[in-house]
Amino acid sequence: MKQSYAQVVVDVPTQQTNRPYTYLIPSELADQVRPGVRVLVAFGHRSVLGYVVNLTEELPADLKEEQVKDVLTVLDEKPVLSKELLTLAHDLAESNFSYWVSFLALMLPTALKADYRKKLTALEGLSDEDRVTYLDGQQERLVKTKNFTAKGWRAIRELQKEGQLAVVPVIENKGKVKTVLAYQTNADHEALEAIQEQLGKGAKQQQRLLDFAMAHPGQTFSKQEWLSQLDTSVASLNTAVEKGTLKKVQVEVKRRPDSVSGSWVEQEKVLNPEQRAAYDAITTAIVKKKNETFLLEGITGSGKTEVYLQAAQEAINRGEQVLFLVPEIALTPQMQKRVQDRFGDKTALLHSGLSAGERYDEWRRIREGKVQVVVGARSAVFAPLDKLGLIIVDEEHEASYSQSENPHYSARDVALWRGAYHHAPVVLGSATPSLESRARAQKGVYQLLTLTARANPAASLPKVDIVDMRQELLDRGDTNFSQELLDKLKEHLGRGEQAVLMLNRRGFSSFVMCRDCGYVPRDPNCNLAMTLHMDTRTLKCHYCDYQEAIPQVCPACGSRRIRYYGTGTEKVEAELKELLPEYAVIRLDQDTTRKKGAMAKALADFGKKKAQILLGTQMVAKGLDFPDVTLVGVLNADTGLGLPDFRASEKTFQLLTQVAGRAGRAEQQGEVVIQTFNPDHYVLKFAQNHDYEGFYRQEMQIRHAAEFPPYFYTIQIQCSDLDESKVALQTAKIAAWLKKRLPEDVLVLGPSPRSIAKMQGRYFFQMILKMKKPNEADELLRDLVDRSQKAEKGFRLEVRRDPVSFM
Repeated sequence: MKQSYAQVVVDVPTQQTNRPYTYLIPSELADQVRPGVRVLVAFGHRSVLGYVVNLTEELPADLKEEQVKDVLTVLDEKPVLSKELLTLAHDLAESNFSYWVSFLALMLPTALKADYRKKLTALEGLSDEDRVTYLDGQQERLVKTKNFTAKGWRAIRELQKEGQLAVVPVIENKGKVKTVLAYQTNADHEALEAIQEQLGKGAKQQQRLLDFAMAHPGQTFSKQEWLSQLDTSVASLNTAVEKGTLKKVQVEVKRRPDSVSGSWVEQEKVLNPEQRAAYDAITTAIVKKKNETFLLEGITGSGKTEVYLQAAQEAINRGEQVLFLVPEIALTPQMQKRVQDRFGDKTALLHSGLSAGERYDEWRRIREGKVQVVVGARSAVFAPLDKLGLIIVDEEHEASYSQSENPHYSARDVALWRGAYHHAPVVLGSATPSLESRARAQKGVYQLLTLTARANPAASLPKVDIVDMRQELLDRGDTNFSQELLDKLKEHLGRGEQAVLMLNRRGFSSFVMCRDCGYVPRDPNCNLAMTLHMDTRTLKCHYCDYQEAIPQVCPACGSRRIRYYGTGTEKVEAELKELLPEYAVIRLDQDTTRKKGAMAKALADFGKKKAQILLGTQMVAKGLDFPDVTLVGVLNADTGLGLPDFRASEKTFQLLTQVAGRAGRAEQQGEVVIQTFNPDHYVLKFAQNHDYEGFYRQEMQIRHAAEFPPYFYTIQIQCSDLDESKVALQTAKIAAWLKKRLPEDVLVLGPSPRSIAKMQGRYFFQMILKMKKPNEADELLRDLVDRSQKAEKGFRLEVRRDPVSFM
């Protein structure tokens, strides 16, 4: 009989192990080893987890049969990863300079990152010597794989074959299957009749239970169902167990996120002509199974969600599945509810807000094919769907779709990969698309669909006022509230309406700004805001390493009022209570939403009008739809503009447009007040007029002149170490090594300290590569990552493709 071999990616994330290893499949495991299952294999002097990625009958030319080790055991009854996900993990590792095994592990729920053990039980005929060797002299023993060498496991399998030892794998998952007590009726009719003959006339409860058991032979119901349906007691159920009418059993209960339960009532809405045109284009691609990417650009409140939902219904009607990505599920509870209301139990949720058990059970429902729509944040893009007919990426411009920690990836790019694999359309939706996506639509790479009017004919875009805080500070002293915003708050709240106030507190970096003219110091090379370093009393650019002293006098207007700018939500809440004590405030920030369910509860309370003012960070800008919100106030539009990031203007425009869109979504006219020290900044002018197209044209000119994306592709190389001088020296050496080998047209910026130069005791330096072709440095960078494995202990190197931020 011909030998079979498994190609296994082992769970050792290094560049040297970033390939499959060949293992022999023992005959007794031949039916269990398949691509996509997890196995235990010997690697070096230890046993490690591995993922089977392929089967072969051919031994690689560089291997001899005696060198090949056996697969020790199989951990899954059926594959946990499909052929598609195995291929996707490989491609992502290649394009993101990472490890195949890191992406394979990322695709599985935490519950499958487990401790694996074997229960060894002595059977008749086991010698005393073997009992001591393998069972420690006991009848039964729970062992880890590392307790025995590969030779030891081979001997154990022989004893198992001979019927002297029972070997049962025990998977100690972090997320265990949840069970509840249930009672099963006796299926033996004759036995039930015998019990009936022995019942006394007064045993009415037992007679009712017996009658029910006879009518439902062999059926199982939870304890709660017995108690509620038959109006019985636990004591009566236990008596029925003693008599043999019922039997106690444990049954699995799938854990579901709270918000899934309940009735779903939302009906389809009638689409307006623009929505209908978008719907027709998307559904035509669904019907034709055509992989086409649509950019759905629609102003806030234009009804993008309704287009998504009706297109999703078309895919479901055709027996296909829908993947619906949202930037952060905790921030979009209303979107989550709308999808669930429309599709009910056909919906599964995947996001970090779920417990490990809930996530595991939702993942299993998807894998078992019991789900037609998956709603989730970034990691849901790896959901085990095998009949994808439509992928939706809502708010496609959001930075949260990119994972900054290792392994790095963009969920938007993964969605496009999976759309191509399944021949399914991908819809990227946003009121303010990323410049990269909008540029691709302009070139015809994506098909542009536009919604220019609000879906509710009675709702118009809110009127936006810009308030110059320079004058306010002169007139009223240091305050977070201009007189105009205070007056409008009193006016709107006095009419029983509600207000949303946003404190734009993005990022960690401090910056310097003149309180009189709004001037922010920028470096002459990159024209980006510089970061304040109080330790050295300098301003630095973290792209090109330009630095200068903190100015004492504003070079633009001569004022001495040039200083660090920033405030916090707690401080603003306290000021609100002094200024408007009669109105309740709900505060949304990382401190108040840390507890599970806190965000949803706070928004539900605001919806019930338990508070008139919702105060928060960027959380309040996205996905909220409250009909009584007629006023939005942005307390400090400058914070985002002052960050040392080439995307600072784009992110600020997107955020202001998003938060402004929360106002006046029903019949009442909405108003927006944006407070700023830079009232003439082009970002604020375009946001005031809800003019995305104007902003896009202006920002593209700036990006072209500065040679930034989307005109250039970028790669960030980040180095860190516990020793600052070591990492500085090593990064300089890497820069010199790269410059000698990179093509002439690739520009290297840096090295320089990262904006957040020290974190958790590690010092960070970075370099930026700018290039015209996306992959021209790939081979050299893979070589660099490979070489970094041999660096001194403590040194780490990461390479990020197209990072969303360089901070």
